[in-house]
Amino acid sequence: MWARIKRWRWAILAVAALAAFLAYSFYPETVQVDLDEASSGPMAVGVTDDGVTRVEDVYVISAPVSGQVTRIEIEPGDSVAAGKTIVARMAGRAPQPLDPRTQAELRGARAVASAAQRSAAASLVLSEQTLTRSEALAKRGFLPLAQLDAARSDTAARRAAVDQARAEGRRIDALLSQPAASDASSGPVIVRAPSSGVVLRVLSESEGIVAEGTPLVEIGDPARIEVAIDLLSREAVQIAPGARVEITNWGGERPLIGRVRTVEPFGELKISALGIEEQRVNVIVDFSEDAAELARLGHGYQLDATIILWQAESVTRVPIGALFRGSDGEWMIYVVESGRAAERAITLGHINDTWGEVLGGLRAGERVIVNPGASVADGVRVAGREE
Repeated sequence: MWARIKRWRWAILAVAALAAFLAYSFYPETVQVDLDEASSGPMAVGVTDDGVTRVEDVYVISAPVSGQVTRIEIEPGDSVAAGKTIVARMAGRAPQPLDPRTQAELRGARAVASAAQRSAAASLVLSEQTLTRSEALAKRGFLPLAQLDAARSDTAARRAAVDQARAEGRRIDALLSQPAASDASSGPVIVRAPSSGVVLRVLSESEGIVAEGTPLVEIGDPARIEVAIDLLSREAVQIAPGARVEITNWGGERPLIGRVRTVEPFGELKISALGIEEQRVNVIVDFSEDAAELARLGHGYQLDATIILWQAESVTRVPIGALFRGSDGEWMIYVVESGRAAERAITLGHINDTWGEVLGGLRAGERVIVNPGASVADGVRVAGREE
């Protein structure tokens, strides 16, 4: 027996080596995967978008008259008192002098108006004489009443023509008259702050001629600050006044907390950075912080705001990277059981950018595969990359 084995020992070794090689080749390879655990903890769902801070009541101080405004000395950040702080000083604009050609034209027009006035006066005298004779004849019964009425009407028209010629002459005289340099403009106009607060912007700093209504300065109270969040209209309809708001990326170390005051009822069409038309709605948020914290924010500062739609203190949750849709559209995950991937259907509730709320099919503490690739399937042997 041993002699026969000894004679075939090399063949036996070759067959054993081949069998070992085949067994190794067809043995299922272990797939390296990323692992995580289902856990219990707080979870919240919200809507996040850009927001801009703004002072609740901004006063735009405008020029009350057209004229010369002196250089505005106040600077952004200066405090102003209602009715006391002088914002700007103005003076009425002097009329422009007439050039020689315009003066000549006006003098010619004045001569025409004078001639028209003399002609109208002469016609009036003749009309009044005719009216006097007509009235005398009418009293004696030798003139029809219709002719008397026509004479009276003609006289009234002649008087109106005289008045019109006189008015035209006075108008041209006013255009020809030029005030002296000292009388060219009205007295100084003092523009004062209508409300107490801080100067936000100086819109017209340099001295110069401005028209009536030109904005000069913006003022407001930085202690009364709010946030305007620009949301899509389909997101805004989910929000109710009083909803909690977490404000991040504002420059501080911790998030600021606010509450929704109102959702504006008017939407506005805007074009996104990608050229897409969107209906946008402003959601106005009041801060729940003290004035010391808000003093670091000003008018027109950018930030991120998350409006909380739902939250819970403790739920079973799973990373959203572990979720995928099954063939029937249900939510599925891969759970690691005895070193192998086990496909399992679960029931989900709320989902946010990080977690999915598990309502059934998974317990806290079970290991799941995150971002499973095409090589992962039900029953495949897996191992964590860190193991």
